[in-house]
Amino acid sequence: QVQLVESGGGLVQAGGSLRLSCVASGGIFSIDHMGWYRQAPGRQRELVAWITAGGYTNYADSVKGRFTISRDNTKNTLYLQMNSLKLEDTAVYYCNRRYLTPSASWGQGTQVTVSS
Repeated sequence: QVQLVESGGGLVQAGGSLRLSCVASGGIFSIDHMGWYRQAPGRQRELVAWITAGGYTNYADSVKGRFTISRDNTKNTLYLQMNSLKLEDTAVYYCNRRYLTPSASWGQGTQVTVSS
């Protein structure tokens, strides 16, 4: 089965930066389109950014210009560089395939908390 391990979250002040990592195993990472998702308390889970197997990227309007998604296929690792963090970025961040099935497995996520 697919295993996903997110890391790199923490507590930062507004305007600060974090770099999240996700190590994927149990699949063929190099050919999967991958995404970062987040879920804040009381809010719907949302897709933040995604990257194709070939390296093309897309971003949600809320993070465009501030976040950068990247991947290292030699390490089966997905990254999310988060700059100019805002209070509304506070959430648990998850990685997964861009195209999900209802039975998709999720990791534990990593908590990002932005304070003023």
